[in-house]
Amino acid sequence: MFKIVEGNAQGLSDVDWFVQLLADLPDPLRQFFETDRDIIVTRAPGRLDVMGGIADYSGSLVLEMPIAEATFAAIQKDSSQTIEIVSINSEGNSFAKFKMCLADLTQNEEPLDLVSVRVFFAERTEGNWASYIAGVFFVLAKQLAIQFDTGARILVASRVAIGKGVSSSAALEVSAMHAVCIAYEIDVAPRDLALFCQMVENHIVGAACGVMDQMTSHCGEAGKLTSIVCQPAEIRDSVEIPDNVEFWGIDSGVRHEVSGSDYSSVRIGAFMGYRIIAELQGLHVREAGEGTVEIDDGRWHGYLANVSPEEYEKKFRHGLPDAIDGAEFLSRYRGITDKVTSIEPSKTFAIRASTEHAIYENRRVHRFADLMTGIPNGDRLFEAGELMFRSHESYKACGLTESRTDRIVELVRSSKGNGLFGARITGGGSGGTVAVLARRGSRKTIDELIDRLAEETGHQPYVFHGSSPGCSLFGHLRLRHDDD
Repeated sequence: MFKIVEGNAQGLSDVDWFVQLLADLPDPLRQFFETDRDIIVTRAPGRLDVMGGIADYSGSLVLEMPIAEATFAAIQKDSSQTIEIVSINSEGNSFAKFKMCLADLTQNEEPLDLVSVRVFFAERTEGNWASYIAGVFFVLAKQLAIQFDTGARILVASRVAIGKGVSSSAALEVSAMHAVCIAYEIDVAPRDLALFCQMVENHIVGAACGVMDQMTSHCGEAGKLTSIVCQPAEIRDSVEIPDNVEFWGIDSGVRHEVSGSDYSSVRIGAFMGYRIIAELQGLHVREAGEGTVEIDDGRWHGYLANVSPEEYEKKFRHGLPDAIDGAEFLSRYRGITDKVTSIEPSKTFAIRASTEHAIYENRRVHRFADLMTGIPNGDRLFEAGELMFRSHESYKACGLTESRTDRIVELVRSSKGNGLFGARITGGGSGGTVAVLARRGSRKTIDELIDRLAEETGHQPYVFHGSSPGCSLFGHLRLRHDDD
């Protein structure tokens, strides 16, 4: 058994679940933690992408809600020269293990570069899942010149389901990064910690995500929409969720993966669009190597979302092709400013739809935030809902929806007079979860929609409802074995 000697559960029932999980580890893990050393516990929630989504990598404003479901990390420093990691399922009856030496963090006494770190995990068949966790050591060593002189044991368990588009990966990275920082007494500002976690995902895991997931998981407030201007990661005042409003997330049952080719292609298409707009505007461009360029842009500060819809329609829309193949683009424009993706010469990329999504989504998100102020009346809620529908249609134009998510949105639209106002696919799209704007107290309507969906598809959707604090606001717990 354990007792909490520092921190508190903040009334979150899943904290009791995790502490009990640690006390009831299966026999093969019974001796994983030493009984004479304290254990640090951190908690990081997933997120529901209410508005903004994939426009984050283009610098848009995004509105994100930290959900009730979270990932926990428990860490105990020890005297070894190894990092040992266990991932255990929420029932506590299945687990995976990973182990590495502290010496793996360096090469010739220098922190390993992140390209080599990615190769390190790719060459280890058991290392794919562990890269999200062990990767934090490599990033901290590289970015802060941290020298880890003692090892640690880390156990993670999550209630943030994988593949549902609510950012289970960010919750895992954030909980692990925060746990390591607390255990090793590394002082990192919340914003920087989120950016370091994004670095883990971009450069070690190899998923070209934006930063909104990590920022929300770490800095989000319960019952509020985390408002982030992704340039690269500036948190504005959170948007209070009005008393007469609630948000739901409905799982489509179709697995979402941010590393999927559709998401990557749309991201590349948006950066191609920005590159072409820079050419049309006559900005100075210089090659930066490996299919990338640098643009002297004092007007939009390097972010496509800063191009207004009016300016785009007047000056640039006519100059953008609907699509272009990679080889032609590289020949004409030499590269893009994105450093976490690469253009395949043999592939065709949609330019106009990807570019317009970033520009118009930024406008939609700002208006949505305005509509959420105070206690919005019916007209304002219907307008906010319509903005969500338009966002979904924009995803669809980019090729990032699929039939199951479209059907959920269609069912919400048909229920507009019954307490539901709007819906859109979330995050990277291509499956995952649909966010729904509803009048508070709409459980019955949601349940009826879920029943109809289950009857049509044979899949019982998981429903996300409720919110919880981000990792930095939760802080940490210190557990000690209770011999009594």
